[in-house]
Amino acid sequence: MKFINYQPCKSIHKVTVLHNFRKKFVFFFRSLVILMLTLQISGCKKEWSESFILTPDWSEETHGNNISPNYSIVFPEDKVQRFDIIISSKEWNKMQGDLRANVRFVNNQLVVTPGWVPIWVPCSFRFNGKEWYKVGIRYKGNSSLKECIRRNISKYSFKLDFDEFENNYPAIKNQRFYGFKQLNLSNGFDDISLMREKSAADLFREFGIPSSRCAFCEIWIDYGEGSKYFGLYTLIEEVEETVITNQFEGGGNLYKPEGSAATFAYGTFNIFQMFRQNNLENADYSDVKSLYDILHSPLRLSDQTEWKSRLEAVFDVPHFLKWLAANTVMQNWDTYGKTQHNYYLYNNPKTKKLTWIPWDNNEALRPGKEGGALSLPLNEVSDKWPLIRFLINDTCYFSMYKSYVKEFIACPFSVTQFTERVNLQADLIRKFATSERKGCTFLPSPFAFEQGVLDLQNHVQARVNAAIELTGVK
Repeated sequence: MKFINYQPCKSIHKVTVLHNFRKKFVFFFRSLVILMLTLQISGCKKEWSESFILTPDWSEETHGNNISPNYSIVFPEDKVQRFDIIISSKEWNKMQGDLRANVRFVNNQLVVTPGWVPIWVPCSFRFNGKEWYKVGIRYKGNSSLKECIRRNISKYSFKLDFDEFENNYPAIKNQRFYGFKQLNLSNGFDDISLMREKSAADLFREFGIPSSRCAFCEIWIDYGEGSKYFGLYTLIEEVEETVITNQFEGGGNLYKPEGSAATFAYGTFNIFQMFRQNNLENADYSDVKSLYDILHSPLRLSDQTEWKSRLEAVFDVPHFLKWLAANTVMQNWDTYGKTQHNYYLYNNPKTKKLTWIPWDNNEALRPGKEGGALSLPLNEVSDKWPLIRFLINDTCYFSMYKSYVKEFIACPFSVTQFTERVNLQADLIRKFATSERKGCTFLPSPFAFEQGVLDLQNHVQARVNAAIELTGVK
């Protein structure tokens, strides 16, 4: 019998060396394949260096497309994330030039070019020591961009798309950020508390109304002059990407109405203002057209029971009234009932009904501008906004609306709950908000943040009192 001289340390060393060799070989082989594909796709018309990039930080968990979105990492409740964005000076100047050409002074008034969509440029996006490659970044917003230019403030809002440039750079095909393709960075425009966007979205979702997840983050940008702190932002989930797949059954038509058609008033229907966000190969707009037709059907006056039955077959009426109650109690003027935008309609495959999704809540939780937010009784709302006026005219629907008002101020919008929410968030973000520098902040002074916190605390008490007056229940 032969005895083998077992040498564990050497064996482990051999395995380690072999493992490292295999990792390097796999990385080299993957890079070689990508290079060959790149040259084939480009037909050798481009220099290989223009489209070939290495992706050493890539893993399925962090960059891959075959995983579920990781909400705990991307949208934490207990921390402020740091994101670093590196844009070449050339690409930054492209963005600035495009912005200045389309948001400009005309007769001493700032105007935005109708139909303008900001250009995308590639950037390096870095988080927790890892890089995401050639990520698409562009400006977003309307009023916030105008105010940035008016006040000479560089704290712009941005949209990110992690595989926007995959046709130019095949190595980033289907690149994701922990399962997310697109994300939004909101600059907290005109909100000295810097908490309204997240607070409103959280309130909606906790009340059973699907809405985007939000988290706080600090943004640092290097556009060729060194990394600079651009301030505290709110990271916002994209509705057409993960909201409809994680809070609904995916696959239904998603619309983002803009313009007069968004009111659903008589004579306004226009498919070109419905702005389909998905299923673009399908030109069928019959679902939103049915909602418009039923709203304005003669049955509303001749046979209200039949009208309600048909309306509820295509539109989730209780869900809309629930949103209306929450939105009106907290006050949020920059949406349906006052402005012709800032909501989505999703044809939920589970119910086969159009369902309301709120969007862009940075103006929430305050009395509002341009005439202010809607009153709780809604008496002033005209038939220009039929989804409100026609429903509230019905005594059963109005009773349902008031019952949702009662539920909302009981939970999650009770004085105790909301005050606690505000205090916790203020403690979390205070040092980041008060560290914003001149030229990258909307805060007139660091002390303004504390006033914003106090304003939110006072607001909830005033709104709960108003809701009690409407419902008569203490």
